[in-house]
Amino acid sequence: MDGDIIMSMMENVAKDLTSAMKEQDKFTLSVLRMLKSALQLEKISKKHDLTDDEVITVVKRQVKTRKDSISEYEQYNKMEEVENLKKEIEVLSKYLPPELSKEEIEKVLDDIFAEIKPESIKDMGKIMKEATAKLGNAADMSLVSSLVKEKLS
Repeated sequence: MDGDIIMSMMENVAKDLTSAMKEQDKFTLSVLRMLKSALQLEKISKKHDLTDDEVITVVKRQVKTRKDSISEYEQYNKMEEVENLKKEIEVLSKYLPPELSKEEIEKVLDDIFAEIKPESIKDMGKIMKEATAKLGNAADMSLVSSLVKEKLS
């Protein structure tokens, strides 16, 4: 990014899409077109221009869909599709902030547990709500969820 020009995530995606077209990078182009459609749908359903956080949420959803598909394809030994999906995830991941490590997530969860003092698995909702507020888009929420379950049991 240029020093004093900060682009929104949407502008960034559009710029990369244009570069992919010019470079005739068909693979990246198709991934970015799918992402752009998903962003357009989200924009229409929210009825406003998307914030960077909302764009990140859409990108995360796209990555999660592909990760789910990878496990499906692996079961049927369709390795070519698995490789393509991994490449797609690579393209999409550059629009995501770096995720927190498991240790960093555990530190935040320790603070939340100290604050809420959960007594059973019934308190999981409260903890997850707080974790979502504190961690936002910086953590893989499925990892957070499994760590919370582990701590509660």
